[in-house]
Amino acid sequence: MRIQSLGPAPNLSLNAARLVRFKQPSLIPQWGVVSTEGNQITPLNFSSDKSILKTLDLDGGLPALLALQESYNLNTSDVEILKPVDDGVEVWAAGVTYKRSQVARMEESESVVAHPGDPVRVRSDSRWTVPEPEFTLAVTPKGKLVGYTIGNDMSARDIEGENPLYPPQAKTYNQCCSLGGVLIVMDAGVGAIEKHARAQAIEMEIHRDVLEVFKGRTSVNDIVRTFPGLIQMLRHENDLPQGAFLLTGTGIVPPDDFTLQHGDEITMRIPGLVELSNPVVKDVLVESSVPMFHTDSTNRTLTLAQS
Repeated sequence: MRIQSLGPAPNLSLNAARLVRFKQPSLIPQWGVVSTEGNQITPLNFSSDKSILKTLDLDGGLPALLALQESYNLNTSDVEILKPVDDGVEVWAAGVTYKRSQVARMEESESVVAHPGDPVRVRSDSRWTVPEPEFTLAVTPKGKLVGYTIGNDMSARDIEGENPLYPPQAKTYNQCCSLGGVLIVMDAGVGAIEKHARAQAIEMEIHRDVLEVFKGRTSVNDIVRTFPGLIQMLRHENDLPQGAFLLTGTGIVPPDDFTLQHGDEITMRIPGLVELSNPVVKDVLVESSVPMFHTDSTNRTLTLAQS
């Protein structure tokens, strides 16, 4: 989606940069550095066979990456802003991490994570679905925390609550997640990054037509688990060849009588750093011409479809 500006970054620390994955017409996706004002991007010239997270694992880290900036700029409005997920990079989510509330899962499909500005989806068989704004860690293949972004981890609460076996269906489906678009990368150790992160807030608003129907705010400091602890859990007997994004749970929960509707607009942000907006769609998904699985509408038991 074309975005006029990625917004200014008054809260960006001196040892950090805002990176963005984008695409010019007829060209492959690439990475760039976002200007302070948010309306221009300086492309980076580095090999596309490695993810940005794997590249940050190499000697030199962020300073070496910034040395690869091209000598020209592009207007943000002239390119398509993409999710910050290179091929092979995994997206996981952790739950029950805030004071008000550990299961992790991988988003395995390209269709699962939506680009900034593209729709996120409510399952057609869900009567109670809410967005979950989450501080999202950027983790390299070696397990190094190099930065963060904002993520939306959609949740079909009614399906999740029916049976302890149903969270995979409630949490993982087409367009159930969105990330970015800006990735904040810091040239600092995990302790300094976590200290900086815990000083940040997360905000979310939901609009229906022109009306604001929900607004919430929380603090990253309310996460009760440490970032190294979450990363250690993620990497336990689990290789991340191209790195991973780890959503860290939500501290903003709409009331029980609220559910997303088709046409709603969700906006969430880490103020002064990154903002993510997505419209909501809810309809019947187009079935594959050769379906492999189906869900029984009575008991939601996943069964192999008859050919």
